[in-house]
Amino acid sequence: MVSASVHTSLLERLGGRPFTLGDLDAIRLLLRGNSIIDWHRVHFQNVDEVDAFLKLHLLDMRIAEDRARLQHVHREAVNYLIQHLGLQFPPELIEPADVRDIFLLASQTGGFRRKQIHACVILKLMHVVSHMDAAELRFQTSLSESAILELAEQRIVLAAERMRAAGFPLAAFYGSRKTRNSIITKLLAKKENTAVTIFDKLRFRIVTEEREQVVSALAWLIREIVPFNFVIPGQSHNNLVHLEQLRSRGAFGAIEGELQNIGEGAGTDANPASGDNFQIVNFIIDLPVRVPDAVHPAGAAGQLLGRSVLALVEFQVLDRETARANEEGQNAHHFYKERQRAVVETRLRKGGRHRNRS
Repeated sequence: MVSASVHTSLLERLGGRPFTLGDLDAIRLLLRGNSIIDWHRVHFQNVDEVDAFLKLHLLDMRIAEDRARLQHVHREAVNYLIQHLGLQFPPELIEPADVRDIFLLASQTGGFRRKQIHACVILKLMHVVSHMDAAELRFQTSLSESAILELAEQRIVLAAERMRAAGFPLAAFYGSRKTRNSIITKLLAKKENTAVTIFDKLRFRIVTEEREQVVSALAWLIREIVPFNFVIPGQSHNNLVHLEQLRSRGAFGAIEGELQNIGEGAGTDANPASGDNFQIVNFIIDLPVRVPDAVHPAGAAGQLLGRSVLALVEFQVLDRETARANEEGQNAHHFYKERQRAVVETRLRKGGRHRNRS
């Protein structure tokens, strides 16, 4: 069992702040496949932390265009809540002097929390609006899916270089793309055999030197590259990290009562083609990537939609020893492929008469 001090000391050595309640709640979101819509507070302690979070969304509050973008998203969210749900808000939430104040109000604890709850409601709608705008922007550009994945890959490769340069104890950090044949096989193996259900066309695997460093790697990701609110609900799988064990030790024990009660989540079951002892943490993220100026739609409409579209990326995180065990015996990749092909062949030959576990 690992104490929280292990993760805190590693993150501090890498130049980051100590492990926080916000880190733990965000990591639970990654591991359990919850939705950010079910949260009832966030954990921003100051404007600098809000700015760091917004940078993950490729918004820089020093740039006027990005400030205007955030104000637009806030205004759209508030208008929906007032006009379509009939909610009422105090003036400082409808027209804040600085939209970042909403993030700080949504993070408040103790006392009468009506304003905090209202701020949290606004943030949830801002999340939905920004997601919808990114999808609309994607339709309005000439970028192919391949080009968007290439932009995402470039962004993650740069993050991997920063992680290595910071001295994080990595055994490996590498990416891969599914081939067309692999996508066809996976579609045939799934009951929901439509292309929209393929989440892992672009996949990155992060291997730490020791198992106790996996949680620290997750914390690094949510601080440096992964906007935790863009984790895809219901698409996480974890049979490697057990945060309940960590909560009873060290700094985690002190904050156990403050963790949000949002249920156990709706993560995916283990892949039926995987070996019985295969262990991993994996989650899917909508990663913001910046649309090049050459293909960004001109005019006010394009400006209001922002500058970012979203790319689906799968992250897999595990330690070196687990990675080694995952390649032994029935866990070996060629056995996985054999079991997957068997599912596909049976389904093609016998249709719905077999039991599809995918």
